[in-house]
Amino acid sequence: MLRVGSNAACMACRNLVSTNMGVRFRIPLQKLHPLSRAIHHRYSNNTNPQRPPHRTAARYFTSMSRLPMRSPKPPPGSGGRGHQQQRNFWVARLAARLLKLRYILLGTAVGGGYTAKKTYEEWKDMLPDFSEYNWVIPDFVWELSEQIDLDKLAKALPEIEEIAKLLPDLDKIGENFTFIKSLLSSGVSLGSEVKGASGLQLLLETSGDPPLKATDSSAAATQDSSDKQYKKSSDKEKIDQLQEELLRTQLKYQRMLERLEKENKELRKVVLQKDDKGIHQRKVKKSLIDLYSEVLDILSDYDSNYNTQDHLPRVVVVGDQSAGKTSVLEMIAQARIFPRGSGEMMTRSPVKVTLSEGPHHVALFKDSGREFDLTKEEDLAALRHEIELRMRKSVKEGQTVSSETISLSVKGPGIQRMVLVDLPGVISTVTTGMASDTKETIFSISKAYMQNPNAIILCIQDGSVDAERSIVTDLVSQMDPQGKRTIFVLTKVDLAEKNLASPSRIQQIVEGKLFPMKALGYFAVVTGRGSSSESIDSIKDYEEDFFQNSRLLRDGMLKAHQVTTKNLSLAVSDCFWKMVRESVEQQADVFKASRFNLETEWKNNYPRLRELDRNELYEKAKNEILDEVISLSQVTPQHWESILQKKLWERVSTHVIENIYLPAAQTMDSGTFNTTVDIKLKQWTDKQLPHKALEVAWETLQEEFARFMAEYRGKDQDDIFDKLKEAVKDESIKRHKWNERAMDSLRVIQHNALEDRSITDKPQWDAAIQFMEETLQSRLKDTESVINDMVGPDWKQRWLNWKNRTPEQHIRNETKNELERLLKLHDDHTAYLANDEVTTVRKNLEGRGVEVDPVLIKDTWHQLYRRHFLKNALSHCNLCKRGFYYYQRHFVDSELECNDVVLFWRIQRMLVITANTLRQQLTNTEVRRLEKNVKEVLDDFGEDLEKKGQLITGRRVQLAEDLKKVREIQEKLEAFIEALHKEK
Repeated sequence: MLRVGSNAACMACRNLVSTNMGVRFRIPLQKLHPLSRAIHHRYSNNTNPQRPPHRTAARYFTSMSRLPMRSPKPPPGSGGRGHQQQRNFWVARLAARLLKLRYILLGTAVGGGYTAKKTYEEWKDMLPDFSEYNWVIPDFVWELSEQIDLDKLAKALPEIEEIAKLLPDLDKIGENFTFIKSLLSSGVSLGSEVKGASGLQLLLETSGDPPLKATDSSAAATQDSSDKQYKKSSDKEKIDQLQEELLRTQLKYQRMLERLEKENKELRKVVLQKDDKGIHQRKVKKSLIDLYSEVLDILSDYDSNYNTQDHLPRVVVVGDQSAGKTSVLEMIAQARIFPRGSGEMMTRSPVKVTLSEGPHHVALFKDSGREFDLTKEEDLAALRHEIELRMRKSVKEGQTVSSETISLSVKGPGIQRMVLVDLPGVISTVTTGMASDTKETIFSISKAYMQNPNAIILCIQDGSVDAERSIVTDLVSQMDPQGKRTIFVLTKVDLAEKNLASPSRIQQIVEGKLFPMKALGYFAVVTGRGSSSESIDSIKDYEEDFFQNSRLLRDGMLKAHQVTTKNLSLAVSDCFWKMVRESVEQQADVFKASRFNLETEWKNNYPRLRELDRNELYEKAKNEILDEVISLSQVTPQHWESILQKKLWERVSTHVIENIYLPAAQTMDSGTFNTTVDIKLKQWTDKQLPHKALEVAWETLQEEFARFMAEYRGKDQDDIFDKLKEAVKDESIKRHKWNERAMDSLRVIQHNALEDRSITDKPQWDAAIQFMEETLQSRLKDTESVINDMVGPDWKQRWLNWKNRTPEQHIRNETKNELERLLKLHDDHTAYLANDEVTTVRKNLEGRGVEVDPVLIKDTWHQLYRRHFLKNALSHCNLCKRGFYYYQRHFVDSELECNDVVLFWRIQRMLVITANTLRQQLTNTEVRRLEKNVKEVLDDFGEDLEKKGQLITGRRVQLAEDLKKVREIQEKLEAFIEALHKEK
């Protein structure tokens, strides 16, 4: 009955619960169990809207299920049936407990999984965020990983049997070590036994009666000692064999490691090359070593004298000449990049080499965009030639070496990142062809680089020569006495092992016991057989083979980490970056303080001016100069023609008066005058006039250009540009070449102008007369001045100014007075004195006590007659003002002949036409060509840093330059430090 009731109650509960699930089972109330009905009546009357009856009933049954169950007592008379029910009840309870255990396990699994997930999330949050480094690994790497055939890669890896062959026989090694241990442990007892046997034998010998037994024991002891010695020698052989076996095993491991590194290098190269082919082209950030190299380049440009404030680390490679410095550097760079010579000096200036890793093995200069492919021999030859040319170009005339640094970058797979500076080799004697101060210059350059307290000194010593002949070791000891930043490298060890009778001397060198200098580390390398045609790979193979078979390594004189250039490059790179991390922030603070000082000085001295460096000032001056040149095109044609006409007449007037007009006019014949004038004008036009005209035009252009620049200079222009403008003007004028093809056309134009004699109107006639009067008056004035200088002051000047005549002037004055009397008597006298007239004048002067030379008489007559003729020509010119009528009517027989007026009209017209022609050539051609020349000069000056430094000078310029450089250095250093911290 209890089971049935329980089932009925459960059914009631299910019905009520099912109501909540949206399913209603309608069961008649009479069919329910009495207990179920009671429950129904009790909870169906519930008026609480917050608690539905079915939910209350369900909670009631739930609470009932938590009560402890007691086994009911069987009714009397039930017998075994009650026991059977009780057993079934316990089976049900056991099943329920098992089911409960299942839920516990399920809950434990769910809770454990949640806890593990929470712990994973916590650990994940503790890890740094690597998302900002995703640019390092391109997207195509993941695509490439999907394309890699893993089966082929697995086949390419060495088999387990090959690796097992390389491993040593551990059992055999264990037996050998057990044998050595037993040998060492028995050494004491063996020694005591031998010592005891020797004492017993000595005792028997002194007793005087040695028994036979003692003799036998002595013989047995001797036999045992011989056995022991034999055993000892065999043990030594076993030890040598064991050592050789260990060395062979080490070499096998080394070969395997190199082979794997080579495969890794090739794989990385393929990956990087695939990126270069354009799968995903993206802007790659500059590498850490490139950022650092840029800072060093800026510092090198900032101070060519290597300022001691520049304490940034470098690897300074120093050594004696032909010690193998360049070869060591080439092995580190993995390319034959430097020019080579047999015994002669090849490194003539410092070469800064920035080594970094990249997809291709290339080299490039910092000031050039060309990349040299180091895998091609023709590019290698071109690179060596370019380095040699740059070295020779940097060396000044009369010098052998230079302190100017050549900056070179080398990139390639597997290259260690560092910055090295290869210096000229230290010499002991100056040879023929070198400058006398070459030795001292090399020492000063080396000391300048090594005195940097953060520079790493890579001291190269030639192992094939006597160590006592080295010079560089003493120099390095002076600069780094404690050896805290020196790495010693012994080169040509193969020759040293062959030549030295005692190889232990090499051991003393690499252990730092032979030289007084100290070092962080000592290395021994081989850089080839001495042939310049050897490749880097062949040198590496030769170096590896040598050290594998060398007794230096086999006998323990050298350790494995002290040999090969590979180990050297790793050690130098580690030391370099350690020094960089220790010192770079301190150097950044130094430049920060320098920047503050410079900015303070600028604010105090130039508060109203912008901080323009030399390049910016040059660009400003360049624009001003170009504006001034353009102003030439704004000059009016009238201005050009007036200037040209005036300057041309000033240039040719003397020739016209002295060689054309006076000789023709002094003939006193109209026909002869015109003939002489025509001949002389033709000769003048053919030979001299066009050249003079072009010279005048070119000088006029120069003067106008200079005038405009001077006018601009006064309009609030910066006087810091004066020197530059003057240099640009001079250089532009020097480069300007006048168009000579215009000379032929100008000659024709001038010839036609001078051939024309027809004056068409009265204004032209009056203009010619005016031009003639001005010219003759100017010449008369000049002649009067010459005569006054000849004869000295007159009586008025002598009395008023207290001046006296010199004896020569007195003679000239007496001669002048005598010649003037002659001219009064003969007004129409010719231009030349006859010999008898000269004699007469001379005798007359001698009669008055004046000794005179005939040459002086003729010279004085020339000036007096010239004055007389010019006065007569001026009076004739006044008469010709009314002669245009006779000229126009062609009255040849008229007493008034004005041929000289026609001549001056022809000259004047030629001047006007020539000025117009030259003006057209100036404005249409020459001004533009001059502007072009100015631009070229400015461009050339802009590329010449030395020239700009000479032309734009002053404390203001230098201060702005220093500010710009210090700011740039500080920014670069801060970017480098940030990248350095990220790499950590």
